[in-house]
Amino acid sequence: MKRGAAGFLEIFCGFIFGMGLLVSGMANPSKVLAFLDLSGAWDPSLALVMAGAVVIAVPGFAIAKRKGRSVLGDPLRVPATDGIDARLLLGSATFGVGWGLAGICPGPAFVALGTGHSKAIVFVGAMLVGMLTFELIERRCVTIDSA
Repeated sequence: MKRGAAGFLEIFCGFIFGMGLLVSGMANPSKVLAFLDLSGAWDPSLALVMAGAVVIAVPGFAIAKRKGRSVLGDPLRVPATDGIDARLLLGSATFGVGWGLAGICPGPAFVALGTGHSKAIVFVGAMLVGMLTFELIERRCVTIDSA
């Protein structure tokens, strides 16, 4: 476990992120579902939240990539881009269907979990089962490929 200023900074950033999700409504499944309901009572407010996140993230990632180190001096690990493949498309579709059905995605799910939202409890449980299932399948595939 990290100690000192670095650990405090990480906790503080997580707190700010969580508060942003709460204030913006991203941790409220009904608000997210209203955003996704294009043919009904569409709520476009989350589009502004997403646009704001992109405006902040794009320059931040560009600066971080150029520096090669995090603000705390740790090496920056940016995923390599391998292009679009079946695995990416399947994962994206699964994420999108889950988000559309539940109105929750992983980050806001943990924030909603902290508020005791019953839908978040079910979602996080299902998400953990899905992650475990994926890990077991991946290990089996790696074992079969290396044999």
